[in-house]
Amino acid sequence: MSRPRVVITKHTGTLVLYDGEEEVWRCAVATGQNPADKEREGDRATPVGEFYICYINPQSRYGRFLGISYPNVEDAERGLRSGLIDRTQYERIVAAIAARQCPPWDTPLGGEIGLHGPSPNGAATLGCIAMAPEHIERLYRLLELGDEVIILP
Repeated sequence: MSRPRVVITKHTGTLVLYDGEEEVWRCAVATGQNPADKEREGDRATPVGEFYICYINPQSRYGRFLGISYPNVEDAERGLRSGLIDRTQYERIVAAIAARQCPPWDTPLGGEIGLHGPSPNGAATLGCIAMAPEHIERLYRLLELGDEVIILP
């Protein structure tokens, strides 16, 4: 694949893998129990927005784990405006995104959101994107750090 990109649509529970503009594969996924956009740690929502793969773990408790760059700059701006995070936390997030690294996952905005194997209850997650083991295996083989992940409502 020359330009892999993942597009997840929460309300339909689908993940589509593109190579450039060409759809190459799709599968069913489970997202957060809360259908809203993620706002803070513990809200059980999957974030909406543009992200990238920033962390790869071959052996998480849910099998393969592809961490995404949540919170992004827009999330940080919202968190700063609402007083959920302070200026230092905001600047750490912005700097990490500018460097295409993982943003801090230890702020009140939450973190450690990613694509992984099946969730324990099968129907919903605490905010991640869960899928069948064979599907995360396929993505694990195809995706790399920096690959784009778009999450739609």
